[in-house]
Amino acid sequence: MSLVLKKKIWIVLFSFILLGMVSETAFAAERMAVKASIANLRNGAGTKHKVLWQVEKFHPFLVIKKNKDWYEVKDFEGDTAWVHKSLLAKIETVISTKAKCNVRSEPDKKSRVVLRVEKGVPFKVLKHKGNWIRIKHADGETGWIYKTLIW
Repeated sequence: MSLVLKKKIWIVLFSFILLGMVSETAFAAERMAVKASIANLRNGAGTKHKVLWQVEKFHPFLVIKKNKDWYEVKDFEGDTAWVHKSLLAKIETVISTKAKCNVRSEPDKKSRVVLRVEKGVPFKVLKHKGNWIRIKHADGETGWIYKTLIW
């Protein structure tokens, strides 16, 4: 086998390896949210594993690994845990990342505050308008939040 042919084979193999890494990275960025009213987050893939914490509807996660019917997820604070796939859906959601976030009646900093939420409150996204996002909480309350206050 010639040296040129060996180099071409190595280039092709290396390209496939890179393609696999890109696919894995793209998969890791998949964002999903809790569709159930409450979801248990566990320290392993299965109901026999310990519940680490619970989250409410619309809580967003990045899926970082899949193991059959279980997804390892990462939250906005970088914490990881496992959740059953039946509890997640591809819903556009956000979560408040600052203490005492103002949710307003209109997409304007001078509009009336309709809610004041603490860090870690999830919302479903209804609409985008510039740097503002119209959101809905699981209890039905709606309003506008500025994009620097959410993840």
